[in-house]
Amino acid sequence: MNSRNPDISVVIPVHNGESYLSMCLHALKASFHTEFETIVVDDGSRDGSAAMAKDFGVKVLELGRNYGPAAARNEGAAAAAAPIVLFIDADVLVRGDTITRILDAFSGNPDITAVFGSYDTEPSAPDFLSQYRNLLHHYVHQKSRGNASTFWSGCGAVRKDVFMEMGGFDRVRFSKPSIEDIELGYRMKRKGHRILLDKELQVKHLKEWSFWSMLRTDVSRRAVPWSKLMLESGFSPRDMNVSTADRVSAALVGILSVAVLVTVFAALFGSPDVLYPALILSAVLVISLIVLNRRLYVFFLEERGLGFTLMAIPMHFLYFFYSGVSYGLCWLGKKLSKRK
Repeated sequence: MNSRNPDISVVIPVHNGESYLSMCLHALKASFHTEFETIVVDDGSRDGSAAMAKDFGVKVLELGRNYGPAAARNEGAAAAAAPIVLFIDADVLVRGDTITRILDAFSGNPDITAVFGSYDTEPSAPDFLSQYRNLLHHYVHQKSRGNASTFWSGCGAVRKDVFMEMGGFDRVRFSKPSIEDIELGYRMKRKGHRILLDKELQVKHLKEWSFWSMLRTDVSRRAVPWSKLMLESGFSPRDMNVSTADRVSAALVGILSVAVLVTVFAALFGSPDVLYPALILSAVLVISLIVLNRRLYVFFLEERGLGFTLMAIPMHFLYFFYSGVSYGLCWLGKKLSKRK
């Protein structure tokens, strides 16, 4: 895990990740390819993360306080000895062939700047929400274009010289876990760099989600900053989570929300002339959304069965709702700021 002449440097940022880090490092240690170095960047942890990493004999950088994963990854990349830097999260387990696949991707595609993969379909947390989140992430990456317009730092590698030239992740704008990897990918793409999404490059995710952690992360650390990024940069590729189908779905869920509210009020105040048209419209919108996202729901059905799918569909509608609202509010804020 600490080759003197590494082909690739693995950078792992960690903040109070002791419960995951040992498994992450054990999986990395089992890699088929051995000529790599491992750099754990302790981002102000208050647990035993740094000590645990040192016990593995890997290089440990201790930042002293919590600067955020963007800054931690930048520090790790700056200390990397290899020409290629692989970022993995501390709650991710690589496969034996992960590093080999990445090196093969760079050698087989000398024009690429970066390559990233996805989560697999077998997350460790057994609860519905963690399974749903993981499968959704997996599906989105699997259906997206191989010639990507973004980047993912959960398991993503980049040429060090280009990374340093680009200034790395934006540690000022993203001092908390957010869309720093997406923003870097946008910058690289606009500069003409090619980014490859390798759909066979898959890793296991260990994170357990709660409803409130999901909502907080999706709204404040993803939907809002991602909306602002697209509006400010004018760069909004129709891929990944912002495909045409996703945008239409968000709009339909917005209309559905209004239709449901009208239905409820009409039922409460006894207005059948309004109630029945609102019910019909709601039903049409639900059917339209299911048809529009049918491939995802078939994927859920094949992977986890009917019960899981029936629970996943309203969760997916909720995702479209708060994503659409977040974008709408950011768009409105931008318009109002221009008038001042």
